[in-house]
Amino acid sequence: MSVDFNPPLESVAADVARALAEDIGGGDVTAALLPDVADSAYLLCKEDAVVCGRPWFDACHRALDPDVRVDWRVEEGERVVAGTVLATLQGRARALVSAERTSLNFMQTLSATATSTAAHVDAVRGSKAKILDTRKTIPGLRQAQKYAVRVGGGVNHRMGLFDAVMLKENHVRAAGSLTAAIDAARAAQPALPLIVEVETLDQLREALDAGCDRILVDDFDVATRREAVAITAAHARPVPLEVSGGVDLAGLHAIAADGVDCISIGGLTKHVQAIDLSLKLGPPPAKD
Repeated sequence: MSVDFNPPLESVAADVARALAEDIGGGDVTAALLPDVADSAYLLCKEDAVVCGRPWFDACHRALDPDVRVDWRVEEGERVVAGTVLATLQGRARALVSAERTSLNFMQTLSATATSTAAHVDAVRGSKAKILDTRKTIPGLRQAQKYAVRVGGGVNHRMGLFDAVMLKENHVRAAGSLTAAIDAARAAQPALPLIVEVETLDQLREALDAGCDRILVDDFDVATRREAVAITAAHARPVPLEVSGGVDLAGLHAIAADGVDCISIGGLTKHVQAIDLSLKLGPPPAKD
C-alpha cells in the first residue's frame, strides 16, 4: 500500500533543476554519441535498504524525457533486500543515460538517510522515545533529507532557524542567565516553540521553573540523565526531555529505556553512506 510522506514538491523541482544543470551543463557530449532511440532500463538495489527518493528520481528522468515511463516495483519507504529491482523504465536512450547519475545521486543519498533512520527507530521500538533529526544536513538538500528522515520513521526537528527558538550556551551567555534568555525569547516570539539546552541539573530546574516547550540535555552521563528524567517527571510543569550529543546506535536502547521523550541524532543526515544502486540499460535479468 502506498504511503504519502508529503514530499516537498517545490523543493523536488528546484533540487532536480539545480542538479541536472550542474551535471549536464551545455549538453551531455557522451550521450550524444548514442542513437536517440526508444530503450529500456532497470534500477537495481545492491544492498538491503529502505527505499527513498522516488519523487526526485522520477523528476530527473521526466525533466529530460517528458514521455518516459517509470514503473516502480516497490513503494516509498519499503524495506528491500540486496538484488531487488526497484523500477523499470521505458524512454529515449540518450535521456535515460543522461539522467542516470543525477537520479541515482538522489536515490542513494535519500535511501541512505531513510535506512539509517529506520535502524535508529528500530533500536528504540517499545519505548516512548522519538528519533529526531537536526540541522546537520547537506547544504541545499535539507528538505530532501528531512523528508527521508520521515520516510525512515523519524520525526523532524525544526526545519531551520526560523520556525522554533532554541536557546543554547551562547544565547544564555549573551542574555546573562538562562531565565533572562527564556523571558526574552517568550517576549519576542510568543507563538514559536521554545527549546532550551541545559548543561547541568541546576539549569534543568531553572528551565522548568521559567517554562519552555522542550528541554535538551546535552552530553549528560547515565546517572545525570536518569536524574534529569526524574526531576522533569516530578515537576509541576513537566515538559518533553530531549537527549543530544554522544549518541550512537549501540547505546540508543539504553537511553530510550531511561524514559526520555526524544533523541536527536545529527548522524542521520550528516554521516551519509550512500546505498549502492545502479541503473542499467535493457530489461532486468530473469529470476532463477
